[in-house]
Amino acid sequence: MTRILIFILLILSSFALRGQSKYTLNGYITDVQNGEELIGVTVYVNSLKTGTVTNVYGFYALSLPAGSYEITYSSVGYQPQVKQVNLNSDTELNLELAEEVTTIDEVVITDKALDANVSDVNMSRNEVDIKQVKKLPALFGEPDIIKSIQMMPGVVSAGEGTSSFFVRGGSADQNLILIDEAPVYDPSHLFGLFSVFNADVIKDSELYKGGIPARYGGRLSSILEVRTKDGNSKEFGGAAGIGTLASKVMLEGPIKKDKGSFILSGRRSYVDLFLKAADQDNLVHFYDVNAKLNWKQNNKNRYFAAFYLGRDSFSFGDDFGFNWGNATGTIRWNHLFNDRIFSNTSLIVSNFDYGLEITDPTSGLDWDSNLQEFSLKEDLNYFINPRNQLDFGYQVTYRRFSPGEVKPNSDRSIFTARDLPHEYALDHALYLENQQKLTDRFTMVYGLRLSFFQNIGKATVYDYEDPQDNINPTRIDSTRYDSFETIESYMNLEPRFSARYMLNPSSSLKISYNRMVQNTHLIASGTVPIPFNTWSPSNRYLKPQIADQFAAGYFKNLADNKYEVSVESYYKDIQNVTDFADNAQLFFNDDLSTEFRQGKSWSYGAEFMLRKNEGKLTGFVSYTWSKTERKVPGVNQNRSFLANYDRRHVMNMAATYDLNDKWSFGANFTYTTGRPITLPAGRYEYQDYQVDLITERNGYKLPNYHRMDFSATLTPLKNKQRKWKSSWVFSIYNVYSRKNPFTVYTRVESDDDGDVINPNKKEARLISLFPILPSVTYNINF
Repeated sequence: MTRILIFILLILSSFALRGQSKYTLNGYITDVQNGEELIGVTVYVNSLKTGTVTNVYGFYALSLPAGSYEITYSSVGYQPQVKQVNLNSDTELNLELAEEVTTIDEVVITDKALDANVSDVNMSRNEVDIKQVKKLPALFGEPDIIKSIQMMPGVVSAGEGTSSFFVRGGSADQNLILIDEAPVYDPSHLFGLFSVFNADVIKDSELYKGGIPARYGGRLSSILEVRTKDGNSKEFGGAAGIGTLASKVMLEGPIKKDKGSFILSGRRSYVDLFLKAADQDNLVHFYDVNAKLNWKQNNKNRYFAAFYLGRDSFSFGDDFGFNWGNATGTIRWNHLFNDRIFSNTSLIVSNFDYGLEITDPTSGLDWDSNLQEFSLKEDLNYFINPRNQLDFGYQVTYRRFSPGEVKPNSDRSIFTARDLPHEYALDHALYLENQQKLTDRFTMVYGLRLSFFQNIGKATVYDYEDPQDNINPTRIDSTRYDSFETIESYMNLEPRFSARYMLNPSSSLKISYNRMVQNTHLIASGTVPIPFNTWSPSNRYLKPQIADQFAAGYFKNLADNKYEVSVESYYKDIQNVTDFADNAQLFFNDDLSTEFRQGKSWSYGAEFMLRKNEGKLTGFVSYTWSKTERKVPGVNQNRSFLANYDRRHVMNMAATYDLNDKWSFGANFTYTTGRPITLPAGRYEYQDYQVDLITERNGYKLPNYHRMDFSATLTPLKNKQRKWKSSWVFSIYNVYSRKNPFTVYTRVESDDDGDVINPNKKEARLISLFPILPSVTYNINF
């Protein structure tokens, strides 16, 4: 570790010596209307034909020789500004950009450059424009970035009833989902009807599928980073919406004008209120709250505090109920050490928990489980010169895994009180990455991440005669570890590399390679993603999962950036992929380690994307062909098998059409081939129990999935004359009421009422969730 730190200091020193004869121009770019920092604004030096872009905090820095320069500040949807700068000393220049007003064909407002599809070094990355998301059809009228992400190439939806998604052959737990830098372990509300992300408070979001920057780690497949708004520092305002299933409200305004601001939002569903009014005992609801404060002490010091709290609750009469929720908190400090070194220091807290209650006197129990995480993170950007930007930093994370505490809820319960063993871990990461522009055509990003993981006490670890014997596990010894004493440790290097070569001003070739390491493992209860899953750290019996991904792509813009075309291919190889023995017992199992199985997985595919950015009609078409297989010793008779999220063909289309100033329309269409599932081939009896016989893992496939949605948005013309603005959103989900498969289960042959017909015969039953669902939402902004 010491050698690495010395190496970093030597690099910084050498770059600093090279830059002593230059001066630095830096500052923040914000929106003139609300004071929000703007991400990805292009800062271009016309005479040198070079420049930079603002980072995720709206900050930019350029190191240039002394002289007079014409600097152009531009971002799509904003009026460009040209400044004449006489650079004879280090100079701070902060700007506010105003939105562009135009009466010609609509231009989609986004914070990226017009030709970013071609010119950016980053590949396998999708930015989600929240303004565009709000125009697309949404289930029950609630805009959802997760649903939009599920339509991106290389991304596969887990299906209806969940907000989980799979990226390039990775499982759902291999996606790192962040809100204001804090991890969210389950992004679903109401079994996927809504996600945890409230569109009214989202500022920016992006999904990395490959070419992942060195600052990210801990997951194998993707990074979804969502950043919330800072709040309007100019004037007080807000928004509200009344929908079919839920309503929401958002308030924002200055704490002190141009100095600090706040934003506060809340959502709640009211399905339970309708059900109570109808004298129904089965009740369901969710709520979530977002809050953020920020304060600008001066241009060198800015402070932020962001919080999220969300919970779902289900109760089925007086017999059964369960709930789950996420809570996160982030405190950030942005600091300028000098004109070229930008620092972001973050203290992060995250908690995911769920509970289950059964009130039956004999089989009743209360079960609680949670995962807590605390992180300290330091990220630094060193703007060396227009051709080099160095990013480096360190993060340490402490995790506490609580797989389950079980309590009987009556003296007659068959359950006894028990607290399954807790597990603890420390995760360290040190990274260094440089973006270097070698020529006007060739730019590359290269870096290295060093991850050091510790599985720590307090714990008792058992040795087994055969760690793979999950039928009759035999303990032969045990070792007791004190708090923070290291049980097992793993160190891994994660190289990252991306490069872009401009073929001409409108097309480019890109390649990338990244290695990712994951030290948290999902203990899943089945093939349908639900919240009742627990997590375990890497330990003596679970090695870290390691993924290597190679990707290459061709990117082309047409008609002066009006159209974007991209083609990407990838190959991903995963070592130590976590699975479980056939017929594994994953809950209430003190010998869970004997159920673990680790093997390998490989996936490959091709992705195609066509996007139209301008005009009354905008939208995209995406298509993905992919294949994902696994081979795990002791699973499926040691034969390779398809992953349960393998979907060979996926096609998505989305479009919005602005008819006039009053009406706009949106439509989605999605088609995927059916996912593999595991079904019993027979059954046998064991001590009066009838047990399903599984002969092949994921040997069957569900029917294909396809669906079309439609929406219409009415914005009254009188909005132009007043601050209080309103709109109506009419949506139809699943227009032609396709009975799409959710899952298949087996049962004893019965009639539609559940009465047994033949106890010696089993049948498969297909479950579908949502038929055609119309909805209406009324929104206001003030």
